[in-house]
Amino acid sequence: MRSRLISGQPPTAKINVTPIIDVALTLVVILMMTMPMLSVADIDVDVPQARTRGIESESRVTITLGKDGELAVDADRVTPQTFPSLLADRLRGNEDRTLVVVRADRGVAYAHVAEVLNQVRDAGAKRMAVAATPKSEAQP
Repeated sequence: MRSRLISGQPPTAKINVTPIIDVALTLVVILMMTMPMLSVADIDVDVPQARTRGIESESRVTITLGKDGELAVDADRVTPQTFPSLLADRLRGNEDRTLVVVRADRGVAYAHVAEVLNQVRDAGAKRMAVAATPKSEAQP
């Protein structure tokens, strides 16, 4: 140490950066953990309840898919081969106003439901819906 002072060079001080990085990373982790709790304002809000529309006097076609592969258009059971032509007949002339509702059993594979929706679109339907049970009425 004394030799440096004698040689005329001032002593150099180096800052150890490792503790600073450790503290910074710890603060980042703490902030990441607490941000979800701080993102919601603590204000008492009375959110309005949603109301569903009742059955309207519009033309409607209901397609039902059973869990064993049954297929029905309104009250008529159909085969997969006759389904597209029967649906096109029901929609003819009212493609823009007719609502097509697809009801599928919970056990029906999604691929089968998607295939039926594609057939409905190919038949010319402009308005489609998938039926579901509201959460309050759903069975566990």
